[in-house]
Amino acid sequence: MCADLETTSGPGHLTEAELTAGFGHVLASPADGGTLELIVRRPGVDQRETLEEGRLTTEEGLEGDTWKARRGYSLPDGSPDPDAQVTLTNSRFAALIAGTRDRWPLAGDQLYVDLDLSEDNLPTGTRLRMGEATIEVTALPHTGCAKYRQRFGVEALKFTATPEGRSRHLRGIYARVVEPGAVRVGDTIEKVD
Repeated sequence: MCADLETTSGPGHLTEAELTAGFGHVLASPADGGTLELIVRRPGVDQRETLEEGRLTTEEGLEGDTWKARRGYSLPDGSPDPDAQVTLTNSRFAALIAGTRDRWPLAGDQLYVDLDLSEDNLPTGTRLRMGEATIEVTALPHTGCAKYRQRFGVEALKFTATPEGRSRHLRGIYARVVEPGAVRVGDTIEKVD
C-alpha cells in the first residue's frame, strides 16, 4: 500500500497526561525476542509503502527506500552515512502517539518493532537478527523534526526529548545493515552476541 502523507488525516494530538498514562505499555516492551510489527518503505518525499516483506542490503538499507537520496547524515565526501541506513522505532510508542496502525508510517521510520530500544538495552554496537538479516545499532542520534511535531503534536515531540525519552530512544534509533537478507512482518528480533 502506498500512501501520500499530505492527504493522511487522523485523531487529535495527545496531551502530556495522556502520553504519561499510556507510557506503562511502552515500558513493557521485551528486552529481547521482540517482533517486527511493520515495515515501511519511503519511495519518495512524503510517500510510504507498507510491506509484508522487505530486503535489507548493505548498499541500500531497505531495498527500494530513498535513504540514499534523503538529506540527513552524510560522510565528508557527501555520500550518505551508512550508519543511518535504517531506522527502528518502538511500535508501542507509535501506537500511543499515532492511534490507529494506518497512521504509524507518519513517523517516517522503516522498521516498527516491539522491542525495548533504550540505551541500556541496545547500546551502540548491539547487533540484532531479524529474519535473514542482521543490523547493528549506531551512535547517530534520531530526533524529532517539524513534520513529526505536525503529525503527532508538540507534546509527543517534547515527550521524546525528555531525559527519559532520549535514554529510551522514544524517537527511535539508527542502524546499519551488516548481513543482508529478507525480513518479514512477524519476524522475531534477537540480540546477537
